[in-house]
Amino acid sequence: MARYIGPKTRISRRFGEAIFGPDKVLSKRTNPPGQHGVNRRKKSSEYGVQLNEKQKAKYTYGVLERQFRNLFDKAARAKGITGEILLQLLECRLDNIVYRLGIAPTRSAARQLVSHKHIVVDGQVVNIPSYSVKPGQVIGVREKAKSLEVIENSLSGFNHAKYAWLEWDNASMSGKYLHIPERADIPENIKEQLIVELYSK
Repeated sequence: MARYIGPKTRISRRFGEAIFGPDKVLSKRTNPPGQHGVNRRKKSSEYGVQLNEKQKAKYTYGVLERQFRNLFDKAARAKGITGEILLQLLECRLDNIVYRLGIAPTRSAARQLVSHKHIVVDGQVVNIPSYSVKPGQVIGVREKAKSLEVIENSLSGFNHAKYAWLEWDNASMSGKYLHIPERADIPENIKEQLIVELYSK
């Protein structure tokens, strides 16, 4: 199963924001990586800006190029605003919803929990991080995994009220995917229209 396993702070510095979660190094070194990063003043072309936005979305959600392209093609065929639908498809991935529910501190940690069969959907174990969750489905922690330290630490003090499209039940350690989120409900700093323009060339 392919995934990005390189240096994450370097990628965050490239985009100038902590796309992988809180980053102590990024707060000290905000300039782009590389020996010329401090003095870099090169102006990006229109294509460069669009490509940069696509790369940021890919790294944020932990999706590789072929998966991302397939999701874009699916969004383009659907009725509605392509960019918004693309983000909605990314948001309904199982690993992302596990992260949004606070079960894992980061998306990469959520991906690992799913891959290691610690997560159930409607009571059935699902170990595919890219699994597309449907509205009404319940995502929970497998019984024998509820005592895992990483899950307990992540859930401790997590504000489950910040996503109106998800509902959390603390007693059963499970959450329900209520409905597809609107663009205003997705906090990621991604200019999806630039991605649409890039793929439309």
